Amino acid sequence: MRPILLQGHERALTQVKFSKEGDLIFSVSKDHLVCAWYSANGERFGAYKGHQGALWTVDVDPSTTLLATGAADSTMRLWEVRTGKLLKTWDYPTAVKRVEFSEDGKQLLALTEKRTGHLSNIYVYDINPDPEASQTEEPSLRITVDELPRVTVAGISCLSKYIVTGHEDGSISQWDAKTGELIHTAFSHDENQLVSDLQWSADRTYFITSSKDKTAKLHDTSSLEVLKTYVADTPLNSAAITPEPTQYVILGGGQAAMDVTTTSARQGKFEARFYHKVFEEEIGRVRGHFGPLNYVAVSPTGHCYCSGGEDGYVRVHHFDPPYFDFKFEVEREREQGLRF
Repeated sequence: MRPILLQGHERALTQVKFSKEGDLIFSVSKDHLVCAWYSANGERFGAYKGHQGALWTVDVDPSTTLLATGAADSTMRLWEVRTGKLLKTWDYPTAVKRVEFSEDGKQLLALTEKRTGHLSNIYVYDINPDPEASQTEEPSLRITVDELPRVTVAGISCLSKYIVTGHEDGSISQWDAKTGELIHTAFSHDENQLVSDLQWSADRTYFITSSKDKTAKLHDTSSLEVLKTYVADTPLNSAAITPEPTQYVILGGGQAAMDVTTTSARQGKFEARFYHKVFEEEIGRVRGHFGPLNYVAVSPTGHCYCSGGEDGYVRVHHFDPPYFDFKFEVEREREQGLRF
């Protein structure tokens, strides 16, 4: 899997996202710039300029019409993908750490940072998919997280039924997306090891979280039950689920620069790790970054994945045919009727 190296950022990557069709990649970093790329060849589609602080998060709606970004300048911004036109700016008291569209694109979630004098807040806005229409200033739902530890990640479940949040103490919480009521909290990861990422399956009925406790876990959206656990040998910053019919998860992380005693990338364990989703076994690693992997994302088509690193590069890997043919021995036996 020879990578395509995307060089458009001057500082560490914070998040990368594919469009629904998988033909575009959107990347954000601490250099105030939003970039869009063609996933097939790595050519730059365009850039979205306007933020005045480090960018933390990006998401694109299902029709690839609208793009949402959140940054340290305490704003969330809505852009038209095709033209780069800034459509709307929402202002907050603190930085925006996570933005996410609902699966139908009609709602947009924003998570603001907990800081001295300010609590974490989750805002949900009703979005008009027409770029020519005006967008509402007021959220349809606001959740102030006052009794739980700092929220680090958040997302909207299937049918916009729940909002799921990950916290700095390793717990995850489930909220009613209509009323904002806290339904359930469960300790998924080790105590005081923050949840670093949350990504959904294609239908959002289950999701994966990664943590600094060196594990990633698959959860049922309705019950928050831990379905599978993937154990790594380094702190994890991100985890993604590959779409059907492949059965893999991809984990990204690595030792922080201050903890690495040599300049060796191998010493820092800056690799994308592939695990079998069902059997929880590691099946391979992909090297290349010269710093921790801050985010990994898989194309909805399943043909490629990309990673954004602390080294400022986005690496796009298109899967070779053996990737789709690989099977564990137990899978082959089941196909041949030798195992039930």
